[in-house]
Amino acid sequence: MANLNSLLKDTVIYGLSSIVGRFLNYLLVPLYTHKLAAASGGYGTITNIYAYVALTLVILVFGMETTFFRFANKKECDSEQVFGTALTFVTCLAAIFLAVVLGGLTPISGALGYADHPEFIAFMAITVALDAFQAVPFAYLRYQHKPIKFASLKLAFIAINIILNVIAFTCFTPYEGNAFLINMICTSLITFAFAREVLRAKWNLNMRLLKQMLAYSWPMLVLGIAGTLNQTADKIIFPFIYHAANAKEQLGIYGGVVKIAMIMAMITQAFRYAYEPIVFGKGTGKDNNKYYASAMRYFVVFTLLAFLCVVAYLDILKYLVGADYREGLKVVPIVMAAEIMMGVYFNLSFWYKLTDRTIWGAVLSTIGCVVLIAVNIAFVPTYSYVACAWAGCAGYGTAMVLSYFVGQRYYPIAYPLKAIGGYTLLAAGLFAAMTLVPMPSTWLNIAYRTALLLVFVAVIYRVEHLDRVMAKLPMVGRFFRKA
Repeated sequence: MANLNSLLKDTVIYGLSSIVGRFLNYLLVPLYTHKLAAASGGYGTITNIYAYVALTLVILVFGMETTFFRFANKKECDSEQVFGTALTFVTCLAAIFLAVVLGGLTPISGALGYADHPEFIAFMAITVALDAFQAVPFAYLRYQHKPIKFASLKLAFIAINIILNVIAFTCFTPYEGNAFLINMICTSLITFAFAREVLRAKWNLNMRLLKQMLAYSWPMLVLGIAGTLNQTADKIIFPFIYHAANAKEQLGIYGGVVKIAMIMAMITQAFRYAYEPIVFGKGTGKDNNKYYASAMRYFVVFTLLAFLCVVAYLDILKYLVGADYREGLKVVPIVMAAEIMMGVYFNLSFWYKLTDRTIWGAVLSTIGCVVLIAVNIAFVPTYSYVACAWAGCAGYGTAMVLSYFVGQRYYPIAYPLKAIGGYTLLAAGLFAAMTLVPMPSTWLNIAYRTALLLVFVAVIYRVEHLDRVMAKLPMVGRFFRKA
């Protein structure tokens, strides 16, 4: 129970920083989509390049975040030595990457379709190298259970980023290149905040330890690449397979509306930040298996609630994007469903991490990625970005189902499938009622959907005894304890 309380408290802090940070970051979506017309392709460029950034970052981090947690919690390992080895390795890898990109900037920019703007690639290469360097210190903060510093740095980056973007896009001529330049500046500033951790680190490559860590991390790297491709492959390959003249416009529309669906990514990320250190600290065991099953149950409940919240208030949330982007709102529920599957897959994935069978993670994620890319290639030329949304469901759904069945063989956990299935069916029914029953006005539609949303809230509050759960939370818990 103490660990569950710790999970709840850390999730609140990580979650607030993630949700508040993403919400603040959403201010950039209306800024970009109102200042950069869809037809200009400017936001399509931003979407495309950031997809490359996400993939490159995973490669440079090389799975060392999860690997650090695994080895730092081993009794035979010195956590400080593990930190120093991971930090040194990632730093060297990032430095080599940066030298290669800047040294071959012209041909690389041309191959990516940005021969006229090589500065875009230079800005983001520097940014992603610094992000990779920061990944290990951020993991170290989580290992030390310092969510306040972690959250403060994340929010500081977003605040500075938003302020500079607002100035650049409102006081000067809107230009997508400014987004990349500002990101590089903000990332550089945050790097200095890790001076204490970096200066105290044991900077060396313990080759014996590194060999063990790499043996564990390379499947995690493949897993990370496959997982990131599941999220970014459509945005990377879209300009190459959708041959219409308005490809960048269509990609920009998709990239804009997908941001509305990213509340699922916020919840999953917050849960991961709090959950991962606790899981590796607890290890295996029957009692721990009950904990993992309960965590899955609550995760599904709250992601379904978030799904219904977004659908209920989509008539308001649509103003986050410019009017010429709103034709893409039809894919928001599809993308959210894919994000829920991705979150479930993440929760299921601990069986191979705890049993050191990380090769299975690489295999399962690769299969999901292949399915996603195949669906994109087959249907994007005809159905544009709508196919991208459905491809995400196909890829994540495949990985999720396979991970469950394989996991039950090697590390069986009695997940509450009946309860999860019941909540999913209830949410699906309420979603159908929200979307298939038209109301004569926007406000009546919002009121009607709110009433349906409250039905779901009432059910989970009664069945899950959420008054007891909420009583354990920091700050707000005392009100529920009094009740």
